[in-house]
Amino acid sequence: MSTPPALRVPNLGLVCITSGPEVRFRTITRTRYLSFPEDQRRAVLHELYADNVSRLVAAAAYCASHGIRLYRLSAALFPMLDLEGDVTGQQVLESLAADLRAAGDAFTAAGIRVLVHPDQFIVLNSESSDVVRRAVYALSFHGLVMDMLGFSRTPWNTILLHGGKGGRPAELTGTIAALPDAVRLRLALENDERAYGPAELLPVCHAAGVPLIFDAHHHVVRGKLDSQDDPSVREWVLAARATWTPPGWQVVHLSNGINGPQDRRHTDLITHFPQAYRDVPWIEVEAKGKELALAELEQLME
Repeated sequence: MSTPPALRVPNLGLVCITSGPEVRFRTITRTRYLSFPEDQRRAVLHELYADNVSRLVAAAAYCASHGIRLYRLSAALFPMLDLEGDVTGQQVLESLAADLRAAGDAFTAAGIRVLVHPDQFIVLNSESSDVVRRAVYALSFHGLVMDMLGFSRTPWNTILLHGGKGGRPAELTGTIAALPDAVRLRLALENDERAYGPAELLPVCHAAGVPLIFDAHHHVVRGKLDSQDDPSVREWVLAARATWTPPGWQVVHLSNGINGPQDRRHTDLITHFPQAYRDVPWIEVEAKGKELALAELEQLME
């Protein structure tokens, strides 16, 4: 196992919102949306979508002003977009195409890499064909949004999923191969705490030709390890890096457990930075403190 080089500051990523009021997005529940008469739903979604697009531009400005070069887009930015049997959201989004592209251009001009992590209900290898169909349908809209933002169809602008139903790696590989290009060419997979550790997920990544986003916290919890400085963490950082083309695009996730390494709950701030991450170029910080966690971590690493 190679020794990591000297500590340096990587590109730290903000996840969706700030703990303060600067980056916030609006939403609407399915029940609330369907309570409106059909002839009013378009106006409701148009006002909400337009507002969220403007907030997205503000998020780009916030990241740029704070030196944040990695940003996770909210997967719920356009609620009801993938509501089956109702194309209102799609029509509204299309009417805002120019505004959406301008929002994407704001991130691109600032050199900010953008990713998205769709909801956990999206399972590509379920035993239910209907669940898989709906998962692919929902994912197609994430691909559409990334396209409309003007982002590349590469893992630079990742669409990230977990492995899904345990014990079904072949089914996962097969479904990935059949995904629309807007999704498949951006897709990356992340190890989790229960169904797919990195050892189970890595063969899928190789077979499907998608990169692995390694999460040391998930790995430690699943393996009942004592620390994120366990030697296996470095081994998996390097194994995951080999799935990225180029390797300099590698992304990992960073979080700590509130009551120790085995606690699944995330701390407000990062209390332990694993030595194995010292040379990782892109780190999404999954801490409840959001921008405060990023700022304190940058000071800790300087």
